[in-house]
Amino acid sequence: MKHRRVAFALAGLAVAGLAAACVPVALPPSAPPAPQLPAPPPVVSAPTPAPVTSALNYDKTSIVGLDQPWDIAFQPAGTGSVADLVFTENNTGKISAIVNGSRVDLGSMATLGVANFDNGGEGGLLGLAFHPDYPTTSRLYFCYSTTADNRVAYSTVARDGAGHPTGLSGLQPVVTGMPHSSSFHDGCRVRFQPGANPPALFISMGDTGYGPGPQSDTVLAGKVLRVKDDGTKYPGNASNQLWYTKGHRNPQGLAFRPGTNDPYSAEHGPTINDEVNRLVNGGNAGWDPTNGSDYDQTKPMTDLAKFPGAMQPVWRSGDGGTIAPSGITFLSGTKWKAWDGALVIAVLKNMELRVLLMNPDGTVSGQFQMPGSTGTRLRSVVQGPDADGSLYVATDVGGTGGAIWKITPS
Repeated sequence: MKHRRVAFALAGLAVAGLAAACVPVALPPSAPPAPQLPAPPPVVSAPTPAPVTSALNYDKTSIVGLDQPWDIAFQPAGTGSVADLVFTENNTGKISAIVNGSRVDLGSMATLGVANFDNGGEGGLLGLAFHPDYPTTSRLYFCYSTTADNRVAYSTVARDGAGHPTGLSGLQPVVTGMPHSSSFHDGCRVRFQPGANPPALFISMGDTGYGPGPQSDTVLAGKVLRVKDDGTKYPGNASNQLWYTKGHRNPQGLAFRPGTNDPYSAEHGPTINDEVNRLVNGGNAGWDPTNGSDYDQTKPMTDLAKFPGAMQPVWRSGDGGTIAPSGITFLSGTKWKAWDGALVIAVLKNMELRVLLMNPDGTVSGQFQMPGSTGTRLRSVVQGPDADGSLYVATDVGGTGGAIWKITPS
């Protein structure tokens, strides 16, 4: 009996061991898959009905002889004003207007007292914007480089009896201390957000080749700023600083989507992945080109591994290369037919106007090249106040070869 009891006991141990072996072993949770950037939107045919039957009506000869025009603004309509075109020239530091078909020099960095103006590298005289309450607040804002920094200032606009601009006086800096590079990535587009109260001035600022800048909360490099019209911090900035978004490389385009007034930016990638971003208050665009104090161009444009919550671009050029996007604007109005609401990019490297078709949610469904827009480096694109919906495009040509085109839908 003793041997039988031992046998039963051994058998019981074997069954217990088998049961234990069948108990599932808890494995450590697997890491979630790394977030992926959206694929570049497909190249599509221009949608119909198109604003043209064959080619857009291009006027490339009425505003010529310019030295690298950089930005365009239209004097807002109002009491005692007319919608004259005003533009900056990057190299000369001049601000001029087109009045009744003729050029009127309004002033320059020299005449406005900027003794240390610096047009080296990608600096110089850059973005331009009228105050939204113009002409009651008769200010013209612009971004320029000094030997010490990039800064935004305004001057007062003088007008004649018909409301045409005749000159600029005074210089009041509102944002200073934005880093300036003698080589590249100085930005700097300035745009007021429609309908904002108090007025909201957005300013794009490149990283100026300073590695720690884009992710720093205190350095103004690699940022899109949102400030009041006096340059102070805008109420409601999630950063509690001057900046609205950080983590940018070289944003040169700013525009606001009609209907929502959501801000969008366009910026240059290193060798791949130019981007258009829908900006979110306090958002991070994910560019971090530093291993300490250096500047590493091999880093991802939007580093989702390091910043999984980064803003994801609504458009990117993809891993095949870059096209170098600069100024942007939204097409608006029935004259543009099925293109109404699309985003247009002035392109430098690929020398074209790129059109992005927008989904209702603000993402991009497709892209195409605007007919007739190729062959010249393009810096800025603005839709004018004309009833015909015309676009105005600044070419990136220096000397006396620069021009502003007028593109009219038929």
